[in-house]
Amino acid sequence: MPLAEHLRELRNRLAKAVLAITITSVVAAFFSQQLMEFLASPVTTCTPGTSIQENTGGRCVILAYQSVLSPFTSTVKVVLLAGLVAATPVWFYQLWAFVAPGLHRHEKRYAYYFVSAAVPLFLAGAALAYIVMPMSIGVLISITPDVASNFLSLDDLLDFATRMVLVFGLAFELPLLLIMLNVTGLVTAKRMAGWWRGVVMGIFVFGAVATPSTDPLGMLALSVPIIALYFLAVGVAFLNDRRRRKADPDAELSDDEAAPLDLTPEPVPAVGRVPAASALPEQADGDRAAQRQLGAGYDDVT
Repeated sequence: MPLAEHLRELRNRLAKAVLAITITSVVAAFFSQQLMEFLASPVTTCTPGTSIQENTGGRCVILAYQSVLSPFTSTVKVVLLAGLVAATPVWFYQLWAFVAPGLHRHEKRYAYYFVSAAVPLFLAGAALAYIVMPMSIGVLISITPDVASNFLSLDDLLDFATRMVLVFGLAFELPLLLIMLNVTGLVTAKRMAGWWRGVVMGIFVFGAVATPSTDPLGMLALSVPIIALYFLAVGVAFLNDRRRRKADPDAELSDDEAAPLDLTPEPVPAVGRVPAASALPEQADGDRAAQRQLGAGYDDVT
């Protein structure tokens, strides 16, 4: 396929993914109020009528908007987030369908396996983010001194929840990406296993940087499951490589790697006699002495 065809295929796949996200976002707009309450529920809000002493320190949070456009922008963010999550099967399938034409025909069936595994992993990461958020927010607001109150913008809270859901959901796709690279033959399980030190360090660094809460609890909650999924992916890759070796012993050979050759020397068989050609001059004139000099049955070259 030429480059123009690849770009056209990418455009069509992106258009289908964007259309699916748009449709699910429009549907989610009818439930925007319930969605905003769901995302704000991890925060312990102060109930109206409570005393000033109960509203100070790290006991509760007062949620409010700080600009005229904040209600509209926050609603749009929540609706788009819900549409993105709801359309996960569609845009994950479009992503794999763009890669599938480069595979063999028998490998295209992995598209369905990819989608069936990617969606639960993304939703599991999003669910873990929602579980971690109350603990992370509780740790952060618990250090508020008693002389101050927590006055939090609802926009900031929604941005925090959105980033947590996206970071956790996408991070859970790392093992699936490694398995996909192994299935396509780009990375072997042995090489993946050799990366474990750098991968573990990189996951912890990623968890510390990408987690919006910036607290150790959120970093550990993100890093530990990803590390476990990474080693699970290495195990699946080992099983796949073992199956591939049984089907084709030379499957893991590189294109630039020579196949093993048996260079053991073999004994030379005994020399056999052949009839002499009748056209030789010495044989034509009946010179018996010359025939004996030639070796009685060997040609002149021998």
